[in-house]
Amino acid sequence: MAGNSQRRNRRTANKKGATVGSGGKRRRALEGKGPTPPAEMRKGHVKQRAANARAKQAARRPAPRRGGPKGTNELVVGRNPVVEALREGVPANALYVQQFIDNDERVREALQLAAERGGINLMEAPRPELDRMTNGLNHQGLVLQVPPYDYAHPEDLLDEAATAGEDPLIVALDGVTDPRNLGAVVRSVSAFGGHGVVVPERRAAGMTAGAWKTSAGTAARTPVARATNLTRALESYQKAGLTVVGLAADGEAELQDLEVLDGPVVIVVGSEGKGLSRLVGETCDVRVRIPMPGGAESLNAGVAAGVVLYEASRRRA
Repeated sequence: MAGNSQRRNRRTANKKGATVGSGGKRRRALEGKGPTPPAEMRKGHVKQRAANARAKQAARRPAPRRGGPKGTNELVVGRNPVVEALREGVPANALYVQQFIDNDERVREALQLAAERGGINLMEAPRPELDRMTNGLNHQGLVLQVPPYDYAHPEDLLDEAATAGEDPLIVALDGVTDPRNLGAVVRSVSAFGGHGVVVPERRAAGMTAGAWKTSAGTAARTPVARATNLTRALESYQKAGLTVVGLAADGEAELQDLEVLDGPVVIVVGSEGKGLSRLVGETCDVRVRIPMPGGAESLNAGVAAGVVLYEASRRRA
């Protein structure tokens, strides 16, 4: 009996129980709390503070625009065109320079302008590669890549006016295919306090490098929207309370008699040759003509839009 009692005591003594300093807690209670959380989630960590700062910056940014159909990349080819585009502030993301190029004054200026602006990648490429990129055009060793234009949605232009606390003043182009005319209209809209330009997605001029140059930099602050269907876009504007005014040589009203220009309005300008298309013309609330005592048959889109925008600006002053 005494031997059995000693063996039980030895087994009991070998069992690990509560130890000094454990507070009486058992081994399971002393296990770890799991894997260490990422630095961004650890309170007080420098990475958490940086993440919080980024979140606050994102919260302060304006809401994203609805956006319209995206444009495509464009190439400006040749020494003079490239230098002119860079001088006029045409957006660009890459300047391709031919290897072993003859380094004349225009090449040096292009490189200097691209470096001063920043954000333009300088890429050296062999002549065969530039020939391939430009489909054999005479690039003269310089090619400037213009990124796709970020078109607005037609409804964004209403938001522009609402943000400014003003009645919308918008220009829509119907069948205008010359980018220089588009650039001139953008410039006039900016000059006379308009809120943007709408162009159709198909068979119409887009915001190319030529349009950017003609706008003289105003395209950077005047939104251009692309409409999948111009007639539907105009009908949507009418539902929002805008008067649709079409410019036509045989319009029933003269510009100086048009009183609606001091309110919410969208001015529709057709092509110089064909004018307004049938559906767009039928959608207009009123068609107006610009008196021309000098006897000219018509004005190009840029000039016509400028005349009407000036009259609208005068009435709103």
